[in-house]
Amino acid sequence: MAVTEDGEVAGSVSGGCVEGAVVSEALDVLATGDRRMVSFGYSDDEAFSVGLTCGGTVHLFVEPLDW
Repeated sequence: MAVTEDGEVAGSVSGGCVEGAVVSEALDVLATGDRRMVSFGYSDDEAFSVGLTCGGTVHLFVEPLDW
């Protein structure tokens, strides 16, 4: 996933369930320049209750890209 400083997004991470949170993290990283590891996850029971087919955890390294 790539996020611009004005919030434009190309690509995805999970197909929808954590995209908003990832964009927020990316915008903060762009503003501060601080790289970070972030994790998002749902148990199988939590995932099913919000309409996902399974749970799990995704770990992302978010960093600014200087073209």
